Amino acid sequence: MGIVFDETRKTFTLHTNDSTYQMQVDPFGFLLHLYYGRKTDGCMDYLLTYADRGFSGNPYDVGSDRTYSMDVLPQEFPCLGNGDYRSPAIAVRNADGSVSCDLRFHGYEIRKGKYAIKGLPAVYAEEAEAETLEIHMEDPVTKVRVDLLYGVLPELDVITRSAKVSNGGTSKVYLEKIQPACLDFVNGEFDFISFYGRHAMERNFQRVPVVHGTMCIGSRRGTSSHQYNPLMILADRETTEDAGSCYAMTLLYSGGFKGEVERDQFNQTRIQLGLYEERFSYPLESGDEFSVPEVVMTYSRMGLSKLSQNLHACIRTHLCRGKYRDEVRPILVNSWEASYFDFDGEAIYQLAKQASELGIEMLVLDDGWFGKRDDDNSGLGDWYANEEKLGESLESLIGRINALGVKFGIWIEPESVNEDSTLFKRHPDWAMRIPGRNPVRARNQLVLDFSRKEVVDSIFEQICKVLDQGNIEYVKWDMNRGLADIYSCGTDEQGKVLHDYVLGLYDFLERLVQRYPNILIEGCSGGGGRFDAGMLYYTPKIWCSDNTDAVDRVRIQYGTSFGYPVSTVGSHVSAVPNHQTGRVTSLATRSITAMSGTFGYELDLGRLTEEEKQDIRRQVADYHRYAPLIQNGLYYRLTNPFEQAVGAWQFISEDQAQVLVYSVMLEVHGNMTVDYVKLKGLKSGCMYREQVSGRLYAADALMEAGIPLPAAFGEYEAHQLYFELER
Repeated sequence: MGIVFDETRKTFTLHTNDSTYQMQVDPFGFLLHLYYGRKTDGCMDYLLTYADRGFSGNPYDVGSDRTYSMDVLPQEFPCLGNGDYRSPAIAVRNADGSVSCDLRFHGYEIRKGKYAIKGLPAVYAEEAEAETLEIHMEDPVTKVRVDLLYGVLPELDVITRSAKVSNGGTSKVYLEKIQPACLDFVNGEFDFISFYGRHAMERNFQRVPVVHGTMCIGSRRGTSSHQYNPLMILADRETTEDAGSCYAMTLLYSGGFKGEVERDQFNQTRIQLGLYEERFSYPLESGDEFSVPEVVMTYSRMGLSKLSQNLHACIRTHLCRGKYRDEVRPILVNSWEASYFDFDGEAIYQLAKQASELGIEMLVLDDGWFGKRDDDNSGLGDWYANEEKLGESLESLIGRINALGVKFGIWIEPESVNEDSTLFKRHPDWAMRIPGRNPVRARNQLVLDFSRKEVVDSIFEQICKVLDQGNIEYVKWDMNRGLADIYSCGTDEQGKVLHDYVLGLYDFLERLVQRYPNILIEGCSGGGGRFDAGMLYYTPKIWCSDNTDAVDRVRIQYGTSFGYPVSTVGSHVSAVPNHQTGRVTSLATRSITAMSGTFGYELDLGRLTEEEKQDIRRQVADYHRYAPLIQNGLYYRLTNPFEQAVGAWQFISEDQAQVLVYSVMLEVHGNMTVDYVKLKGLKSGCMYREQVSGRLYAADALMEAGIPLPAAFGEYEAHQLYFELER
């Protein structure tokens, strides 16, 4: 069984294939965290120590025992106001103005299958694949109740955490902070790994020692943001890609978040993840319930590669949904860098015709097809095709493109509005603005108030009218600004608006998924500004970054790989000089970087030479050959491109029979040294044949000594090596 309750010791033990998680109800009803790590048996309450520690208070229940303090004991769900001065997982403002919560054990239930969360994304599983533990906690004074939810998926080495907060009292209370996942470690020397960035340079890898104090990442922007990602890793100091203990948390939420790591006065470490508490004050009337977003946790004692592979498998097979969960995504060309706003229907048709001749399977019509939209200053919110600009109806254009054997996709940005639009002129109150203040503009647009159902319903109806005009098989959902003017005309409780906005977004997306189950939705927020596990529940791929430069993408996709599978990463070959950096790289280098994602193109195909067209035909054929391995194989990072002169990575099939290695040279010097790349995960004692040279290699030698990369003259050379197990 994945979940075991020991009635004698009052312990809950959660087992996966390679990990154990344990907590204990103590004699006073507090829920203490005991252990999370490699799989083991027994009771770990011997790890708890007790002493009279100065200025660490004692619960009233313990009487004169000064050795018992919530400020020292490891807790499962720490509360603000019960004597723990570390960062809490929950803070409640009560009817009398006090901020205090004292949760005590109130029962539990264990059931087969994985819990679901109404209105929020969550990992799913068949009944035989998972178990759920629900622990009931209650404040005896206010009757605020918290039901802690644990989902255990043993085969994936994944434990999920969520909660339901309900007001069982008679007076209104406010939820001021909520973080569903918290881990307390009574000892250990750790590094904190996080992923920072900016627009067009997202998810840079950062590893720093955990020191005394609190380290915090998060987003105040109303989206998960380009600046930080809601993915956190805690690793033993000596942990590498291939060895050592490490823990990951990723939040299934697309709004503001906060992640914290704190090393306290007694060298204990707390890591926690959840909603950002600034501008969050959620009212709960008597009988109301608040569902808390889910966190996915996983542990590896075999280094960071295994940790990532656990997350990849969970996201790919138990979070992403729909027709394209397991199918290879179609190779597409996006019109944006080919024409920007300057196009008509015939230009788009010609791009699709050129794509058809090259074997590219889909044309995506990007921004500029709707309303009065010839630049990014007007038209957002007016979701009807501009037939005067196109020179034909959208239905006609889709039909002509489909007749070429090319699928059709379209770009939308439903959450935003321009002031120069019919929608804004009719409904100015639908845009978020603080009364009496001029709004903050970004990209000359405002944000629609998706916390209001009537706004969501109206935009949904407009988008459906567009999608019903033809055989649209792909939607690129964009969002090109953060939320600043947090105010809704639809409520007097402004502290609930940011969260309700995210709920409105999810409601829109869920309805879209249910109405159009065969449409592949690609998420986007100025590229990677909302690349999070929550969005992947609705959009099984996300545009990784607006930066399509192949060299920058090696680093961006490296950081992304720690938490997200390659099958979710939107990546395209674009023109050179690159439109974001001006860098010139070969078509081969650009394709190798883009193939480690959902492959496509973003350039004017009509400007290609005949030689380049032949190269693209070969690339398309290569991708079709390798796509199942790229999408479903185990992923290994072979180098760190932030520290080494080469970026290299590998895909290997689960039966270890197929191996695909990609590398990109990031530096070149006179009298260049040789770079060796060590392969990983091969079948020891066997031989592998490299398919181009036909040469046989010993698996153990490839893993121990590596293989030299070809010495090539020129910048940013890229290489592909494909091996098959010699039977």
